[in-house]
Amino acid sequence: MMLIPCPFCGKRNESEFIFGGAVGADRPDPNSVNDAEWVEYLTVAPNPLGPVQERWWHARGCSEWVTIWRDTRTHDIVEAPDDSE
Repeated sequence: MMLIPCPFCGKRNESEFIFGGAVGADRPDPNSVNDAEWVEYLTVAPNPLGPVQERWWHARGCSEWVTIWRDTRTHDIVEAPDDSE
């Protein structure tokens, strides 16, 4: 179980959150890429090893979006907006 630090609610169980995905490149304009590039963008999720910046929605809490850095090898949160609680 991960404890995700919410700047409003403190550390909360990951079951209260919905994963919003890695923070990454902006969505390409579908009119400026070919079909293969568009399909790859829609279907292939990056899966890097190490620290990744992620967005999580506190759906069963304050309904705010939280951005964290999580190490994908260990699931440890290596940096958080407010880790005081």
